[in-house]
Amino acid sequence: MTSNQQVPGLPGAQRAERADGLPFQPHALAATRAAASAAALIAAGVGVLSLTGWIFDIVALKRVLPGVTTVMKANTAVAVIALGLSLYVVGRGPVRSRTAAAARAAAALTTVIGALALVEYATGANLHIDELLFTDNTADPGTPGRMAPNTAAALTLGGAAALCASARRVPAWISQIAGLAVLALGTLRLYGAAYRVPELERFGPYTGMALHTALALVLLGGALFLVRPDEGPAGLLTNAGTTGALGRRLFVTALIVPPLLGWGILVGEDAELFGTRLGTALLVCGHTIAFSAVIFAALAVGRRVEVAHGRLEWQVRQNQLLQAFMDNTPAVVFVKDVEGRYLAVNTTFEKSLNLSREQVLGRRDKDVMPSPLAGEVRASDLSVLRAGKPLQREELLTLPDGPREFLSTLFPLHDASGTPYAVCGVVTDITERAAAQRELERAHRRFRALLESAPDATLIADGKGTIVMANAQVEPLFGRTPDDLVGTQVVDLVPESWRRRHGALLCAYLGLRDPQPTVVDRDLYGLHRDGTHFPVEVSISSLQAERETLVVLSVRDITERRRAEAERAERYEQHRRIAYTLQRSLMGEPPSLPYLPSAYRYLASLQDPGVGGDWFDVIPLDGRRTGVVVGDVMGRGLEAAAVMGQLRAASHALARTGCTPSGLMTALDSFVGDLAGQLVTCVYLIVDRDTGDVTLCSAGHPPVLVRPPDGPTRRLPAPIGVPLGVNDASGGGVPFEEATHALPPGSLLVLYTDGLVERPGTDIEARIDVLARTVDRAPKDAPADPELLDQEADRVVGTLIPDMSAHDDDVTLLLIGVPGADGGRGRG
Repeated sequence: MTSNQQVPGLPGAQRAERADGLPFQPHALAATRAAASAAALIAAGVGVLSLTGWIFDIVALKRVLPGVTTVMKANTAVAVIALGLSLYVVGRGPVRSRTAAAARAAAALTTVIGALALVEYATGANLHIDELLFTDNTADPGTPGRMAPNTAAALTLGGAAALCASARRVPAWISQIAGLAVLALGTLRLYGAAYRVPELERFGPYTGMALHTALALVLLGGALFLVRPDEGPAGLLTNAGTTGALGRRLFVTALIVPPLLGWGILVGEDAELFGTRLGTALLVCGHTIAFSAVIFAALAVGRRVEVAHGRLEWQVRQNQLLQAFMDNTPAVVFVKDVEGRYLAVNTTFEKSLNLSREQVLGRRDKDVMPSPLAGEVRASDLSVLRAGKPLQREELLTLPDGPREFLSTLFPLHDASGTPYAVCGVVTDITERAAAQRELERAHRRFRALLESAPDATLIADGKGTIVMANAQVEPLFGRTPDDLVGTQVVDLVPESWRRRHGALLCAYLGLRDPQPTVVDRDLYGLHRDGTHFPVEVSISSLQAERETLVVLSVRDITERRRAEAERAERYEQHRRIAYTLQRSLMGEPPSLPYLPSAYRYLASLQDPGVGGDWFDVIPLDGRRTGVVVGDVMGRGLEAAAVMGQLRAASHALARTGCTPSGLMTALDSFVGDLAGQLVTCVYLIVDRDTGDVTLCSAGHPPVLVRPPDGPTRRLPAPIGVPLGVNDASGGGVPFEEATHALPPGSLLVLYTDGLVERPGTDIEARIDVLARTVDRAPKDAPADPELLDQEADRVVGTLIPDMSAHDDDVTLLLIGVPGADGGRGRG
């Protein structure tokens, strides 16, 4: 079978198959979908005509025939229009998501209208939906405006079926069976009209179904059944095979023959030849249902026959594909007899020698190949025949278009007695593959040269940590040659006490989904062959091989670096102690006043040289007043400490002159304004022992907290002020205001800088609340006892900053006990 032959039974694109082997005609399916959409659109048109009659009160549009009492209700018309449009959209095939959503919404509207009517019939309730749109003045028997119960049932079924039909995940048979039920309800009404059986028009005292409603239901039921014609029961009718043709004929018969028979029977009954009309009508309906069931049973049997036939055809095609295999394989395939005559060749063989099949078959190698090549090929054939087993080898053959490299596989074909009667050969052109292999070997040599040129000891390990390659630099580092390391574990190059940790790090890296190159130099050690160990830095990265991920480890001895780092750390610590001593000298030691119990804590940040801009001071003033100031220069380092020293001295001097808190802030603001680029927060308050008043002024500083002896800790109200250095030095800006509060004796004042309460990613207001709750737990007599205040300062700092080593800001906390007037005099 040549490559240009076609498999019989599949003429181009005129036929196709389903996944189960059942044939169908694409054009026929498109026509069926178009018919379903047309039926749905016609049904919607019937609903539009009836709704128009209601809008313009045209009786002729509400009734189909004069004298007919039943009309299509307004709600029925709306539901029929919605269902028809929904099926029209679904029947057209895939649409945009918005259009599909609109179609489902229309189907859902139909379902809701029908279901609400059924609920009214079932419960006897009036939901006031029947005359929601129009007042029913048609004098139709039953509840005004309410659709017939059989109409409500059909619309409910139809709407639900349309929702199922629009969802491809829902089996098609669900919507199709429901569509047949809708069709049956409409047909039943038409039968009642045709056979003049009023019992099929209405049930009891309820509203009857209108004729054009029945016609619309028949159209909608048919559209529901055919909207997915290649699936479910409809697929049995639309397939292009024998069963489809049989089913269509039987179905048409079922739709035509029983009504005609019923009509004939009724004619006989009118002639008083036999039975009642009702019995005949019901008999015809029963015949129709039974006939349809027989059709589908026959279709199911026919479908199984066609599936089996399709499988048989598939097997035949497989055999044909096997026959075509030799012609379509890219390798050269041939079969020779023991004399060397060609019995069969493939198309690739013809192309390789530029000879047609007719020029090769029946001839020997010497007749179709150059003499040197023919001799080599014949010798290979004879060796295979003598050995009686397959032979595979690579060889270089000179062809008309130049030398080529081939992988030849030769094997003998034996008869029943085991005697070879032919030689079969499969020759694959591996010229490009061999060239790629040689290039791969050159790349491997280049990679090896690159590996050896690396300045560090480099190890390549597999996913289990086994070393597969190492460069020469490992010998001076570990005292072992690369060949000694291949096949050993990476952790063998680590001191025994560190192997578990090193192995865990390697496993964690290998367990990453997308491992990135990284450098590790903390707590890693290498082991020399003589037993000594040394600190190392390891650069680790992944290397994607053909079948696995390898790990590349570049190891460097960092003994000298560690020594240099230790020296730098020692010098840094010396500088840090010097800077810390400098700041302490600038800050000074606040006086201990016996009449004003206090405790303070200043903690420098461990993340920098230890120099910051926090300061505080307790300043005895004239009379029985005492000034307290806490400030924070933004930033850290020697510059911030220098500014802090100047501000502490300035605030101390200004306070001694008797400045009010607001006046002191105004003076400090002018001072800071002369310092370019500085920003300072500060709070200054004066405690009056005679009156118990506290007067304070804040320049953008965190609020002062106060814990009265008889209540919870709260913020001490103060006017909002801007930080020092914000106002324009030339004048103007936000003025500094002060506030005075009378505090009962025994109150506890809490002053602090933002380093105590500020944390990245947290609300500073919430942290101040935490500080307030912490102060609430202080003993009631703590404000009068300096020793208790000192213990409370430790507790507050430990609660707010549990790990000072990880804190990146300096911290100041000042606790002040408010004395009473008498107590103050006694202590003074």
